[in-house]
Amino acid sequence: MITIPTSKQNLNFQNIPLNLEQTLNDLPVPVLICDREGRITFANKSFGQISYHKNNTGRSLLEENTLEFLDASGNEIPAERSPIAEIISLKKATGKVKVYLKKTEDYSYTMVATIHKGTDGSVLAYQFNFSPQYHSEKRFLKKNTLSAIVEFSNDAIISKDLNGIITSWNRGAQKIFEYTEKEVIGKHISILIPESRLHEEDLISNTIKSGKSLNHFETVRFSKSGKKIPLSLTVSPIKNDFGKIIGASKVARDISDRVKGEEKHARLSAIVESSDDAIISKDLKGVITSWNKGARRIFGYSEKEVLGKSITILIPEDRMDEEKQILSKIHAGLRIDHFETIRQTKAGKKIPISVSVSPLKDRHGKIIGASKIARNIEEQIKSKKKIEGYVEKLRILNSVGKDISTKLDLKTVLQKVTDATTALSGAEFGAFFYNSEADSGESMMLYTLSGAPKEDFEKLGMPRQIGVFQPAFSAQGIIRIDDLTADKHFDNNSPHYRMLKRYLNVTSYMAIPVISTSGSIIGGLIFGHPEKAVFKKEHEIMVRNIAAQAAIALDNSQLFEKVKSLSEKKDEFIALASHELKTPLTTIKGYLQFLENKIEEPRIKLFLTKTLDQANRLNNLIDDLLNMSRIEAGKLQFNYERFDIKELLQEMCETFNYTEGSHQLISDFGDDPVYVKADKQRIEQVLNNLLNNAEKYSPNADKIYLKLKNDDKKATVTVEDEGLGLTPEQQQMVFSRFYRAESTKGINGLGLGLYLTKQIIDSHSGELAVKSEEGKGSEFYFSLPLDL
Repeated sequence: MITIPTSKQNLNFQNIPLNLEQTLNDLPVPVLICDREGRITFANKSFGQISYHKNNTGRSLLEENTLEFLDASGNEIPAERSPIAEIISLKKATGKVKVYLKKTEDYSYTMVATIHKGTDGSVLAYQFNFSPQYHSEKRFLKKNTLSAIVEFSNDAIISKDLNGIITSWNRGAQKIFEYTEKEVIGKHISILIPESRLHEEDLISNTIKSGKSLNHFETVRFSKSGKKIPLSLTVSPIKNDFGKIIGASKVARDISDRVKGEEKHARLSAIVESSDDAIISKDLKGVITSWNKGARRIFGYSEKEVLGKSITILIPEDRMDEEKQILSKIHAGLRIDHFETIRQTKAGKKIPISVSVSPLKDRHGKIIGASKIARNIEEQIKSKKKIEGYVEKLRILNSVGKDISTKLDLKTVLQKVTDATTALSGAEFGAFFYNSEADSGESMMLYTLSGAPKEDFEKLGMPRQIGVFQPAFSAQGIIRIDDLTADKHFDNNSPHYRMLKRYLNVTSYMAIPVISTSGSIIGGLIFGHPEKAVFKKEHEIMVRNIAAQAAIALDNSQLFEKVKSLSEKKDEFIALASHELKTPLTTIKGYLQFLENKIEEPRIKLFLTKTLDQANRLNNLIDDLLNMSRIEAGKLQFNYERFDIKELLQEMCETFNYTEGSHQLISDFGDDPVYVKADKQRIEQVLNNLLNNAEKYSPNADKIYLKLKNDDKKATVTVEDEGLGLTPEQQQMVFSRFYRAESTKGINGLGLGLYLTKQIIDSHSGELAVKSEEGKGSEFYFSLPLDL
């Protein structure tokens, strides 16, 4: 057995100043030295690249598979027939030999054998150098290019051996699966596979082993964080230089976005297909391209019948222009929302629909058609009309309730009730028969009508004479008949039968008595319609409730008529009495004035003056009563003229200061004239009332203030005193008829002056008001529109 030192000596390396063993050991290519029997005496570090064994010294190259050689087909060569065994057996070096090794079967080596001999020519040792088979520059460039593509691909590109062990892992794989290369190399590919899909790996392995590829296999894999990722896999076999399959490459593409899109599309398709609305698509020429089940339900056409047809098959002739307008808006990229129109079904029935139309675009944003969502709104329209009907009924109920509770005029109440109940019941006509008592004491029938001419009822004669009307004026209660002509209440042989059919054409009939609060029947409501079974229980209830309100209103109306009659008689009496009182009073005043001028004796003259003052006071009271009566009867006359109210105030101020000695009238009228259009005499009456009151109710004061102000629209006159004043409650009542404040006891007056004053100012479209504080005085002011 030759040793390294011996070989050094025999090979004459002793004169070379280097460490031969270290030099050989550091070579980048595998180097092997064996003795003439084939036992390894030296193997350098790089030899580990081609050998499965860590320590090779002393191993036989002829008996053990220290180096596992492959033939050109990739089959293993036994140790005794290997290229090394052949050289040792022949003791002859064969130059460069291309060899394949199992451990590095991806590429070949060039093996160079050197035989070291002694001086006698005997073989001392065999040296084998192994150099990797370098590829051409073009092939090397291609390999590097492919490596770069693999490394920087967004797809996961993974290789594994036939046992499923991962042998390569690119950046795309790390991005998708979250594992680093270090974490997965040498691990089984199953770390990425959900347990429920492990059988897929068997399918993939069997396909690869059979030499086939697996293209676009869609599955699900796990990421490092446990997230499930939908993938599209393309798996191809990896072969060595001999064409032998040694593993598989996997290209995995994350199809999450596509799957979400498909799921969204599937959901939308399911929604479209199951929708109750018609969802239709068409191209820009109006040709139908899709048609869902909802469209079939609404329009009656099957998908097969309409695809490729123009949308105009659904459009009535008189609405063809709508389609042009819709297509015009779609071309412009505009939407149409909730457009209500009419379309026709396969059977020709016209139906109301609400249409929403949107442009359809391709992936480049180009408009290629339109989608239409059409909803049948027949039920909505019916519901809307029903709601509108309910709202209208509520409005009528509210209106009639308000009207009959506030109106006191008998005819107005009867007509309101008749119109409202006819509308609420849906009757063709309605009538209100009302029991009234004439001045002679005889009972008579007054009636109001709605929906039928008065002449038709007059031709029927008195209602009590018609059998079908009688229950409304008796104690039989409410009558509701679906078909009057077939009912026991109707006598077909009666002359009224022909008259009713001729003039009123009644089939459905309803009669409801109107009962007063005392329990007596004061009238009846009668309704008719030419169709059968029009009146329902709900109509009966509504009319009955209104009839109950009407009965109260009629009682009030009767009371109002009596009060009105008494009031009229009272007004007649006041007018007559005032007139009869005024005549002798005028005569008395004349005689008193004559005596006052003739008698000089002071005491008698004083009595005459006081008597004349009382006569004047009585005359003023009579005038107030007459004016009040005229106002309430609407007969108070006004003579309007244009005048300067400032001038009137100045005249009254002079007269007041000349005749009155207890108070001084202080005025402030401004410099300019102020023109109004009013009854000058009545305005003077207003001023006299206010000035007299100011004097009368300020007994402890000596000044009264009279002011005039104006703005762009009105003139305002103020009379202010420093007298008794009014409480807030008294201020609310002070303009009422016959009102007298508690604090004015002992001061003469009937409480008519301010009432008449307010009526006069109101009749001039003016305003009369008061500001006051008890114990400090009052400020009465009125305004009149300017006559510009």
